[in-house]
Amino acid sequence: MSYNLFLLAFVLGITGAFHYGLQVSIISSPAEYIQGFIRETWLKRYGSSPSAEMITLMWSFIVSIYSIGGLLGSSSAGYLSVRFGRKKAMLLANIPALLGAALMGLSRLCGSFEMIIAGRLFSGACGGLAQNVHIMYAGECAPRNLRGLIAITASTSIATGKFVGFALGLREVLGVEALWPILLAANAVPVLVQLLTLPFFPDSPRYLLIDQKDKEGCIKAVKQLWGDGDHMAEVDDMMSEQKAIRGEKAKSVWDLLRDRAVRWQLISLFLVISCMQLIGVNVVYFYAYSIFTKAGIPPAQIHYVSLGVGTTEILSTVLCGFLIERAGRKALLWKSYTVMALALGLLTLTLSLQDSFFWVPYCSVALVFILVMSFGIGPGGVACPLITEIFIQSYRPAAYVFNGITNWIQLFILGLVFPFIVEGLGNFCFIIFLTYCLSMAIFVFLVLPETKGKTMLQVMEEFRRLNYHGKKGQAALQQSNCSVVTVTRL
Repeated sequence: MSYNLFLLAFVLGITGAFHYGLQVSIISSPAEYIQGFIRETWLKRYGSSPSAEMITLMWSFIVSIYSIGGLLGSSSAGYLSVRFGRKKAMLLANIPALLGAALMGLSRLCGSFEMIIAGRLFSGACGGLAQNVHIMYAGECAPRNLRGLIAITASTSIATGKFVGFALGLREVLGVEALWPILLAANAVPVLVQLLTLPFFPDSPRYLLIDQKDKEGCIKAVKQLWGDGDHMAEVDDMMSEQKAIRGEKAKSVWDLLRDRAVRWQLISLFLVISCMQLIGVNVVYFYAYSIFTKAGIPPAQIHYVSLGVGTTEILSTVLCGFLIERAGRKALLWKSYTVMALALGLLTLTLSLQDSFFWVPYCSVALVFILVMSFGIGPGGVACPLITEIFIQSYRPAAYVFNGITNWIQLFILGLVFPFIVEGLGNFCFIIFLTYCLSMAIFVFLVLPETKGKTMLQVMEEFRRLNYHGKKGQAALQQSNCSVVTVTRL
C-alpha cells in the first residue's frame, strides 16, 4: 500500500475537520480581550460606553454566528462535491477560510468588531463545507480493508484541532491581549498548506468512476493512492455499484427523506450520527473547570489539565482507528455508548456528593477522562466511516448535507438552551444525555447492521431487509430491485 493514501488523509485533515476543531476551541481564550475591544470601539464611535447587556449580546453573536456559517457551508456541500468533485470542492472551501482569517486578523487595526462577526461567519462556512467533503473524500479514497482507519483520521483531526486551539490560547503562546487578532487568524496557515499540496493528489476514485464514468481516471487514481498492486477487485466493486445505481443522478435531501429504500439508513444516520450533540461531551467540558478545581488542582494549572483531556481525545480516536477493522463498527458503538451512559450516571452521583468525601472529586476527574476516551473510541471515531458505508454513491452527498445541517442546528440550539438547562437542573442535566446514550446502545445492538469488511452493495442488502420487511415489502423488493441483488451476489 502506497503512503500517498495516508498523505492525502493528512492533507485533507489540516483544513477539513481540523479547521472545525480549531475554531470551536480557539474562541474561548481571547473572550475577555474581544469584549474589551467591543467596549473600546463602541466608546470611540458613539462617545459612551455600551451596557453590559449589549457587550454580552455582541459576544454571543460572535460565538453563535459560526454555527450559522456552518449551516450554510453544510447545505452547499452536496451540490459542490457533485458539481466540481470532492477535490475541487475541498479547495473551494479554503476561500471563505482565508477571507475569515483576514477579516478577524485585521479587525483591531481597522477598529471594527463587525469584521470579527463577518470573519466567524466565513470561517463557519468553511467548517461546514470542508468537514463534510473531507469525510466523504477520505472514505471514498480508501480500499475496503482501510476504509475505517482512513475515515477516522477526520475524528483525529477534529480532536487535534481542539488541542491546538487550546494550546495556542495559552498565555505563553498567543493568549495575551496584544496577540488575540493573530490567534483568531491562525487558521490561515494550514489553509495555505493545503492549497499548495492538495492539487498534487487525484480526486476520489469512486467519484471518477461512478459519477464521471471515467474508468481510466479511476484506475490511475487507484494506482497513485494505493500503489501498483492488483486492485481490480476493488474496481469491480465500484463498477457493481455503478450498475446498481443504473445511471441515476445524485439525489437531493428531499429524495433522501421520502425514499423508502433508504428509510432505515436515514433513521440510523439521524439517531446515531446527527444527534451526536446529545452525547454530552461538550457539557462535560463545561463542567471540567469546577470538577478540576474541587479536585485540588490550582486554577493556573487547569488549562494544562484541559490539554490533557484534549490529548486523551486524540489518543482515543487513534486507538479507534486500530480497533475498528478488528472489533467492527457495531461492537465499538454499542459498548462505548454503554460505558458513556454508566460514566454519565456516576458523574451525576459524584457531582452531587462532591463535598461529602475527600475522594469523590478525584472520581469525578477520572470519570471525565473515561467519558472522553469512550467518546473517541466509539461514536466520535466510528461516525466518520459509517456515513460513507451505509449509503451508496447517489445518496451519499445528500446524506452528508442532512447530517451537517442537523448537527449545526443542534449545536446552535444547544448553545442557546444549555445555560437554562444547567440553571434549572444543575448536576442532574447529565440524565438527559445518559438517556440518549443508553437508548443508542440498545438501538445499535438490536438494529444497526455491521459494515466491517463489506462492500457498499452488501451493506445496502442488509438494510433492504429492514426497509422492505413483510410480504408486501418483500414482493416490492423482488420486483423493483432484482437486478441489484443479482449484482450483489455476483
